[in-house]
Amino acid sequence: MSSERVERKLAAILAADVAGYSRLMGVDEAGTLAQLKTHRRELIDPKIAEHRGRVVKTTGDGILIEFPSVVEAVGCAVEMQQGMVDRNADVSEDKRITFRVGVNVGDIIIDGDDIHGDGVNIAARLEAMADPGMVCLSAAAWEQVRGKVPFGADDLGEHQLKNIERVVRVFRIASGASATVTRKPLTLPDKPSIAVLPFTNMSGDPEQEYFADGMVEDIISGLSRIGWLFVIARNSSFTYKGRMVDVRQVGRELGVRYVLEGSVRKAGSRVRITGQLVDATTGGHIWADRFDGALEDVFDVQDRVTASVVGAIEPRLQQAEIERVGRKPTESLQAYDYFLRGMASFHLFARDSLLEARRLYQRATELDPNYASPYGMAAWCILQSRINGWLADPEHEIAEGVRLARRAATLGKDDPTALWSSGWSLARLAGEVETGATHIERALALNPNSAAAWTASGWVRIYLGEPTNAIERFERAMRLSPLDPFAFSAYFGTGLAHLLARHSDEAVSWMRKASQEQPDWAAAWRVVAVAYALSDRIVEAREAMTRLREIDPTLRLSNLAERMPPFRRPEDLAHYTEGLRKAGLPE
Repeated sequence: MSSERVERKLAAILAADVAGYSRLMGVDEAGTLAQLKTHRRELIDPKIAEHRGRVVKTTGDGILIEFPSVVEAVGCAVEMQQGMVDRNADVSEDKRITFRVGVNVGDIIIDGDDIHGDGVNIAARLEAMADPGMVCLSAAAWEQVRGKVPFGADDLGEHQLKNIERVVRVFRIASGASATVTRKPLTLPDKPSIAVLPFTNMSGDPEQEYFADGMVEDIISGLSRIGWLFVIARNSSFTYKGRMVDVRQVGRELGVRYVLEGSVRKAGSRVRITGQLVDATTGGHIWADRFDGALEDVFDVQDRVTASVVGAIEPRLQQAEIERVGRKPTESLQAYDYFLRGMASFHLFARDSLLEARRLYQRATELDPNYASPYGMAAWCILQSRINGWLADPEHEIAEGVRLARRAATLGKDDPTALWSSGWSLARLAGEVETGATHIERALALNPNSAAAWTASGWVRIYLGEPTNAIERFERAMRLSPLDPFAFSAYFGTGLAHLLARHSDEAVSWMRKASQEQPDWAAAWRVVAVAYALSDRIVEAREAMTRLREIDPTLRLSNLAERMPPFRRPEDLAHYTEGLRKAGLPE
């Protein structure tokens, strides 16, 4: 037997091929090849890049792609199939190129740039099962995306796939109009509820996309400060970016009565925002309007949009309440522009993008040293980089993160973003849990609709030894942002809270969700190992520990402290450490 260590990891795999490729090549070899190259260049490759996929290999008409999460893999598959429907609209049926797609999530073997194993083989067998224009996926994959994507799937039952020992339950997603929502609609809140969809960038310059997105984020922020409104968080609203949507479907998926959509045009020193408010329960338009202003008055334009939305939803609201929620964050339009660019980089949530976000936030504070939000978000970038092991100089950068957080909290006493980001950073980076909790509670008082603040609050409640309270706060965050691409943080927090509440089975379930979303996240695998070990499921605990040590090979009980949350209760620390020891973590 070979003693060479096999490198493995959990990944989402997409396999696709062209249906009837041999027939198409027989009819028109040159034309088919040219069509296929055009589809790859104009549709498929951009979709792969958009969903952070990596092409492992191509085989004539076939392609094998690895994704960091199942949501990204399934999203890419469906958007690719829907795109092909449009591209084939004017092509005669005998010359249409249609794809069959299979998606699976599972353990794979890394072999240089190639991948192998059952995880790959099942994806290939699912591809072969799929009809032209369809996507087939395993039950393991569907379980991870159910409720996070705006379409449903048909259960095809269990199948014995070729050369796969166990039976596999298969689901099928159709392309085009048949990809409809089948999940149970969310219950409407007991107060007026709204989602603000990404506005269309009408500037004619793709580089201005960040500006249009920033306008929407600030309108969401303005609406969120109104306590009697229920406002869906930015991260869930932005899952609809670049998609043609039915607002009634959006209303069902997000559980809201109203939807605001519109466009932004920035030209020279002028800005124009158009908006229309729709009742998502009926599809009827409530109002539509256009707002023009000089670029230096952009905050006033945003406030006018917010006031119009509020006035349409609740005519009895006094104008004083509308004016109360409008706060100009900075006098420097250039600083504000850098902050918007920083937020665009932050939302990419990768090592390099967080570094770029920090640079842009720093530039914003150089232009306006009293602008609180960039300080807080820069500190939070450092916190996230620390959790992921991305700090080049941990001691220096952590000290800088603490300094930035203190500055944000001092300047941003009425700025929810500055308060929750600085509060979470101080709790995690400086161990100042009580102080951090105070800042976050004030952020929630100012903006009760902030999913990020509720998530931060949940984490701080874990540190304080209040797991039941933490679970409730994570639930609130997930309801405010039901389609959030960063929901793994709330999943992870919910799992850890259940673990500390001695609910090991629930902890395993939530941590599995988190690890599927972020398969290389060591922190999630630590809790999976602990939860299994403390449930006396030692085989699964050792498997989780093996995966953990592949991701974090230097981890030992002796250096655990630097990776641990700042637990206030000694019994929480002891419980956590006992589980890791029982799972097999060496001293």
